Amino acid sequence: MNTEHPDLEKMAAIAVEALEDIKAKDITVLDTASRTPLFAKMIIASGDSTRQVKALANNVAVSLKEAGFSVVGSEGQDSGEWALVDAGELLVHVMLPAVRDFYDIESLWGGEKPSFHAGAEKPWHAADH
Repeated sequence: MNTEHPDLEKMAAIAVEALEDIKAKDITVLDTASRTPLFAKMIIASGDSTRQVKALANNVAVSLKEAGFSVVGSEGQDSGEWALVDAGELLVHVMLPAVRDFYDIESLWGGEKPSFHAGAEKPWHAADH
Protein backbone atom coordinates (compact mmCIF):
# COMPACT_ATOMS: atom_id res chain seq x y z
CA MET A 1 0.00 0.00 0.00
CA ASN A 2 1.38 3.40 -0.95
CA THR A 3 1.11 5.78 1.99
CA GLU A 4 3.03 8.63 0.33
CA HIS A 5 1.61 12.07 0.84
CA PRO A 6 1.18 13.87 -2.51
CA ASP A 7 2.48 17.15 -1.06
CA LEU A 8 5.63 15.37 0.10
CA GLU A 9 6.22 14.00 -3.39
CA LYS A 10 5.68 17.48 -4.85
CA MET A 11 8.02 18.99 -2.24
CA ALA A 12 10.73 16.42 -3.05
CA ALA A 13 10.33 17.03 -6.79
CA ILE A 14 10.69 20.79 -6.31
CA ALA A 15 13.81 20.29 -4.17
CA VAL A 16 15.39 17.95 -6.73
CA GLU A 17 14.61 20.40 -9.54
CA ALA A 18 16.17 23.25 -7.51
CA LEU A 19 19.30 21.13 -7.04
CA GLU A 20 19.44 20.22 -10.73
CA ASP A 21 19.05 23.90 -11.71
CA ILE A 22 22.40 24.70 -10.09
CA LYS A 23 24.10 21.50 -11.27
CA ALA A 24 24.18 19.48 -8.04
CA LYS A 25 25.95 16.14 -8.36
CA ASP A 26 24.91 12.65 -7.21
CA ILE A 27 21.39 13.56 -6.05
CA THR A 28 19.97 10.77 -3.89
CA VAL A 29 16.39 10.64 -2.54
CA LEU A 30 15.77 8.36 0.44
CA ASP A 31 12.43 7.35 1.94
CA THR A 32 12.95 7.55 5.71
CA ALA A 33 9.34 7.29 6.90
CA SER A 34 9.80 3.73 8.17
CA ARG A 35 13.00 4.67 10.05
CA THR A 36 12.00 7.82 11.94
CA PRO A 37 8.86 9.78 12.80
CA LEU A 38 10.79 13.05 12.46
CA PHE A 39 10.79 13.29 8.65
CA ALA A 40 9.64 11.16 5.73
CA LYS A 41 12.21 11.88 2.99
CA MET A 42 15.83 12.89 2.81
CA ILE A 43 17.63 14.26 -0.22
CA ILE A 44 21.43 14.24 -0.35
CA ALA A 45 23.44 16.03 -3.01
CA SER A 46 26.97 17.23 -3.63
CA GLY A 47 28.34 20.59 -4.71
CA ASP A 48 31.78 21.23 -6.21
CA SER A 49 32.68 24.20 -3.98
CA THR A 50 31.57 25.88 -0.76
CA ARG A 51 30.01 28.61 -2.88
CA GLN A 52 27.99 26.07 -4.86
CA VAL A 53 26.91 24.20 -1.70
CA LYS A 54 25.55 27.47 -0.28
CA ALA A 55 23.83 28.34 -3.57
CA LEU A 56 22.26 24.89 -3.83
CA ALA A 57 20.85 25.00 -0.30
CA ASN A 58 19.57 28.54 -0.81
CA ASN A 59 17.91 27.60 -4.12
CA VAL A 60 16.15 24.66 -2.46
CA ALA A 61 14.84 26.87 0.37
CA VAL A 62 13.70 29.65 -2.00
CA SER A 63 12.04 27.20 -4.41
CA LEU A 64 10.15 25.43 -1.62
CA LYS A 65 8.95 28.74 -0.16
CA GLU A 66 7.86 30.01 -3.59
CA ALA A 67 5.81 26.82 -4.02
CA GLY A 68 4.03 27.49 -0.72
CA PHE A 69 5.93 25.06 1.52
CA SER A 70 7.38 26.19 4.81
CA VAL A 71 11.06 25.85 5.56
CA VAL A 72 11.62 25.23 9.25
CA GLY A 73 15.25 26.27 9.09
CA SER A 74 18.64 25.84 7.53
CA GLU A 75 22.11 25.20 8.88
CA GLY A 76 25.66 25.26 7.58
CA GLN A 77 25.38 28.29 5.32
CA ASP A 78 28.42 29.87 7.00
CA SER A 79 31.07 27.30 6.11
CA GLY A 80 29.47 25.86 3.00
CA GLU A 81 30.97 22.41 3.53
CA TRP A 82 27.63 20.89 4.58
CA ALA A 83 24.33 22.75 4.38
CA LEU A 84 20.99 21.44 5.59
CA VAL A 85 17.51 22.63 4.64
CA ASP A 86 14.78 21.44 7.02
CA ALA A 87 11.34 21.53 5.43
CA GLY A 88 9.60 19.43 8.07
CA GLU A 89 8.80 16.17 6.33
CA LEU A 90 11.75 16.69 3.99
CA LEU A 91 15.42 17.19 4.86
CA VAL A 92 17.90 18.25 2.20
CA HIS A 93 21.63 17.81 2.79
CA VAL A 94 24.10 19.45 0.40
CA MET A 95 27.77 18.65 0.96
CA LEU A 96 31.20 18.87 -0.54
CA PRO A 97 32.15 15.43 -1.92
CA ALA A 98 34.84 14.76 0.71
CA VAL A 99 32.44 15.64 3.54
CA ARG A 100 29.76 13.43 2.01
CA ASP A 101 32.22 10.57 1.69
CA PHE A 102 33.43 10.98 5.27
CA TYR A 103 29.98 11.02 6.93
CA ASP A 104 28.37 8.54 4.49
CA ILE A 105 24.85 9.35 5.62
CA GLU A 106 23.36 7.34 2.75
CA SER A 107 24.55 4.15 4.45
CA LEU A 108 23.31 5.33 7.85
CA TRP A 109 19.80 5.78 6.49
CA GLY A 110 19.71 2.59 4.44
CA GLY A 111 20.47 4.02 1.03
CA GLU A 112 23.22 3.17 -1.39
CA LYS A 113 26.24 5.32 -1.94
CA PRO A 114 26.23 6.90 -5.38
CA SER A 115 28.39 5.19 -7.93
CA PHE A 116 31.23 7.41 -8.99
CA HIS A 117 32.45 7.53 -12.58
CA ALA A 118 30.45 4.47 -13.66
CA GLY A 119 32.20 2.06 -11.31
CA ALA A 120 35.66 3.59 -11.49
CA GLU A 121 37.48 4.41 -8.30
CA LYS A 122 36.37 7.63 -6.59
CA PRO A 123 38.55 10.64 -7.40
CA TRP A 124 38.74 11.57 -3.69
CA HIS A 125 38.43 10.07 -0.25
CA ALA A 126 38.07 11.93 3.04
CA ALA A 127 40.88 9.94 4.69
CA ASP A 128 43.31 11.18 2.01
CA HIS A 129 43.01 14.79 3.19
